[in-house]
Amino acid sequence: MNYVFLDGAKILSHTDLHRAFADALDFPDYYGRNLDALRDCLTEQAEPVGVIIVHADLLQEHLGRRWKGFCRLMDDLTDDEPGFRFWLEPFE
Repeated sequence: MNYVFLDGAKILSHTDLHRAFADALDFPDYYGRNLDALRDCLTEQAEPVGVIIVHADLLQEHLGRRWKGFCRLMDDLTDDEPGFRFWLEPFE
C-alpha cells in the first residue's frame, strides 16, 4: 500500500493539498490539481492507497469550502475502490 500523509498544520491551501498527493504518489505532469483529477489519479494507482490526515481541524480551516468536497471524495473512494483507506485524526 502507498500512503499519503497530510498534515493540516503544513497544508495551507488546496494547492498544497494537491502538491502533497502528486509528490507522494508521483502523479503525472498533466495532473489537473482538482478533485476530479485527484479521483482519476487515485483510481489509476497500481497499488492501494491509504490517506492519513493529522491536524484535520486545521486542514478543514485551510481548505474552507473545499473541505466538504474533499471529504466526500475520500468517502466515495473508500466505498467504491477496493483497498483504498482513509484515516482522519482522531483515529478510531
